[in-house]
Amino acid sequence: MATTTDIKNGICLELNGNLFYVVEFQHVKPGKGPAFVRTKLKNVKTGKVIDNTFPSGHKITTARVEKRSHQFLYKNSDEYFFMDNTSFEQITLNKNQIDFPEFLIEGKNVEISIHTEKNEIINCELPSHIESIVISSEPGVKGDTATNATKTAKIENDIEIQVPLFINENDKIKVDIKLKKYVERVK
Repeated sequence: MATTTDIKNGICLELNGNLFYVVEFQHVKPGKGPAFVRTKLKNVKTGKVIDNTFPSGHKITTARVEKRSHQFLYKNSDEYFFMDNTSFEQITLNKNQIDFPEFLIEGKNVEISIHTEKNEIINCELPSHIESIVISSEPGVKGDTATNATKTAKIENDIEIQVPLFINENDKIKVDIKLKKYVERVK
């Protein structure tokens, strides 16, 4: 058992018979009244995000979660297939269990969270930044570089993002997957 002081982003809680990830939290100490913790919780199974408020010092039940490295193998409609890097066992996840599934690239490693007490898969986390190759992009126009001008480029998995004018086809770039935004060119 833990208390509300143990709440952090990313921990897994058991609440009303369901597992939830803490997406965001804030300890609030108003001028009047008792302190409380305001949270946004993501349901592990459905992916739905709910708001929940706990009184300060409230007992919470945390779930034991283990993160294991897996390699993404392939996708078949809404099913995604992964291989455990240590035991070589294959597992299947649905689209709801994966954060930003459109950024999965075959052969890349991801972290899969597993509820150790029930041996149940919770979710799949991609790194916050990925490296990808630009598949198609229009050439930049010389003289347009005085401002922060951008153009549309298509990266692997047919995702379109805005990139600076100096980015060309076959360049390797780093992309922030949460913002779907160009970060830098990779050498």
